[in-house]
Amino acid sequence: MWRRSASFILDKYQTTQNEAVPSDSVALLPPLLSASTAVALQNPDFDRNMSMSAYYQTPAAHHGVVKSDWLAQAREAATTAVGPEVAASVRSGRTFSVIEEFNSWRKQPDLAEAVAAIRALAAVIRNSEANTMMELEIELKKASDSLKSWDTTSFSLTAGCDLFMRYVTRTSALVYEDFNSAKSRLIECAEKFVEISSKARRIIAMLSQDFIFDGCTILVHGFSRVVLEVLKTAAQNKKLFRVFCTEGRPNRTGLRLSNELAKLDVPVKLLIDSAVAYSMDEVDMVFVGAGGVVESGGIINMMGTYQIALVAHSMNKPVYVAAESYKFARLYPLDQKDMAPALHPIDFGVPIPSKVEVETSAQDYTPPQYLSLLFTDLGVLTPSVVSDELIQLYL
Repeated sequence: MWRRSASFILDKYQTTQNEAVPSDSVALLPPLLSASTAVALQNPDFDRNMSMSAYYQTPAAHHGVVKSDWLAQAREAATTAVGPEVAASVRSGRTFSVIEEFNSWRKQPDLAEAVAAIRALAAVIRNSEANTMMELEIELKKASDSLKSWDTTSFSLTAGCDLFMRYVTRTSALVYEDFNSAKSRLIECAEKFVEISSKARRIIAMLSQDFIFDGCTILVHGFSRVVLEVLKTAAQNKKLFRVFCTEGRPNRTGLRLSNELAKLDVPVKLLIDSAVAYSMDEVDMVFVGAGGVVESGGIINMMGTYQIALVAHSMNKPVYVAAESYKFARLYPLDQKDMAPALHPIDFGVPIPSKVEVETSAQDYTPPQYLSLLFTDLGVLTPSVVSDELIQLYL
């Protein structure tokens, strides 16, 4: 079984390869890192002694394998600048609002909703007037619940809040006798969590490059920032490929993605959503993002993802999912109606009689058996291993 590497997200521990990580620093590692990772950080020979199983060596091999060169690329990607950080605004003279803070971060076009929520919760710690750790945790819990209730249909928002809360409650800040020192350490850990989450998209893009080959045709559905990063990285690596973009009704997100790809000089063909089966014989692979990854290994994504996966599966085309680990949600839907519907108004361009019912749900659930691999910042996973990763994240 492959081992998750911490080296690509812990920059400050990379200053020397021969220096062991202090034991008190290992205690502060986020739940994104497994116990074996902590051992690896303390033992420089761990990497050399760790063997990796062959990918899909047997039909029973359910775990994805991250090759050493992929990890090297991920480490390099993580050290690449992710852009200037925007300092959180200080709202002097008025009461701090976690919703206002969240909305201010959410306006940034390249910032995922879950990361905006994590930044808002970090600001709660920074602005808190609590005098004990218990009071601070209660304040954080109320802020987290407020964010989750702001949009109950956003699975990435819910997962991001839950994961951050789990992360905060697992820190070693409680061992400090002085509350101010503990609070400062919590703020430091929160910023580290944000940094890890911000780098996830770049890591995923680097891990997926071996699956994009010259001359391939990739079908994408909707607008996903991480999928765009995957394709952008492939274009920067001088790979020759073309992309089929679905229109993505009702909000036409496919049009937005096609415009972005055209700016990169990537050959793009725009399809109406109902032309997926018609065009699938020209497609080599399907790449989609995810609003949420659930315990079964399935995904919740923009409406139409399920039927695209069904068509691809029937024609033996691989379906790849690019999703950050903060979108891993503790949910187990059994069918499409198990989710709170995210509604979008639909304009058909003609008047609709009042007696005609219109389906306005904006997302669907794709079961794991129709997905091939998930590219995450934790590595390349098969759907069946997602539940194991969720245990590591939330245990």
